[in-house]
Amino acid sequence: MTSNSQSSPLQVTSASPEKPFSHQDKPASDRVTLLLVDEASETQRVDNYLAKVLKGVPKSHVYRILRSGEVRVNKKRVTAEYRLQLGDEVRVPPIRIAEAAPKPGLPIVKAKLAEMVIYEDDAMLALNKPAGMAVHGGSGISLGVIEQLRLERPQAKFLELVHRLDRETSGVLMIAKKRSALTALHEAMRQHKMDKRYVMMVQGQWQDAKKKVTLDLQKFVTESGERRVHVVEQPLLNTEPGGRKSLKSSGVIAKQQAAKGRFEVETQVSETWFYLQEPLGQYSLLQAKLITGRTHQLRVQLSYLGFPILGDDKYGDFALNKQLSKQRLKRMYLHSSETRIAHPLTGEPLHLVAPLPEELENFLQYQRQLNAE
Repeated sequence: MTSNSQSSPLQVTSASPEKPFSHQDKPASDRVTLLLVDEASETQRVDNYLAKVLKGVPKSHVYRILRSGEVRVNKKRVTAEYRLQLGDEVRVPPIRIAEAAPKPGLPIVKAKLAEMVIYEDDAMLALNKPAGMAVHGGSGISLGVIEQLRLERPQAKFLELVHRLDRETSGVLMIAKKRSALTALHEAMRQHKMDKRYVMMVQGQWQDAKKKVTLDLQKFVTESGERRVHVVEQPLLNTEPGGRKSLKSSGVIAKQQAAKGRFEVETQVSETWFYLQEPLGQYSLLQAKLITGRTHQLRVQLSYLGFPILGDDKYGDFALNKQLSKQRLKRMYLHSSETRIAHPLTGEPLHLVAPLPEELENFLQYQRQLNAE
């Protein structure tokens, strides 16, 4: 039932909270609004859905109208934890929403990512992310991959990162175009049903054709306030000074612990299979298969074993990196080369391949020439 007349008590609108509401279809302050759930909002919690729909409304008020039963889904009361289904009808009571300040005209967005797409369908896409580009904004970075992609595709209802890559790591990066696809991909990752491979060149002569590495990793904060990851043999527990509870209990304690380089979370087990691809004199070309996906996992494991990744500015050999920058390698030699996973909606096997970037391929050929002489 749809009506635009002034006398109608209801306004039925199909809208997605992932895109801005137009003047015609935003929830009204003088009447009940009915919203139809589309694919972009499918499986989302109703409280989160309302928080996006009701821009400018305090979240405490969102929970109040949920508890009072003023919000209904398919004419029934629901709790905040209810997950929306495709086609659900959400009743929103009359509510005053703060008017957003008019935005200046959007600048013309240069398409930076279009040529980096290696796979795309209605559910997801995969990019060959370049080194030096963060996956999301923050920490002084205004635009990451996901923000840039949303600017390049303003018509897209839903674009969310499936996983992350370090800023200086290139290669396969998956992005969901539907919430149902995002949920399915996350579940596959939790169940270790994704085969993710990396290629890296390391310092030293790696001997094992195949080697499984299992190490305990723990995040910590340096004296300068930078977050790092460390291999620990006797991990600091949450109940000890500097554990998660004491670090986050107050701003004062957090600063004190950060200044001492204290650990901030409990130990996490990291597991990787490493395969020797090619010996290159004083260097080695390796392939890695992730079993777990911890922060900086490959970089920390290899550095701890005495085989730092070439060009790694956090855990590598800094003197060597300076020399390598004069020998055609001005970035970290770490590339997410391929990912095998079932399609999140059809279940068909996907093999996503990101070719080695030109600068890494050139350095590899250079090392082969040096070792052939």
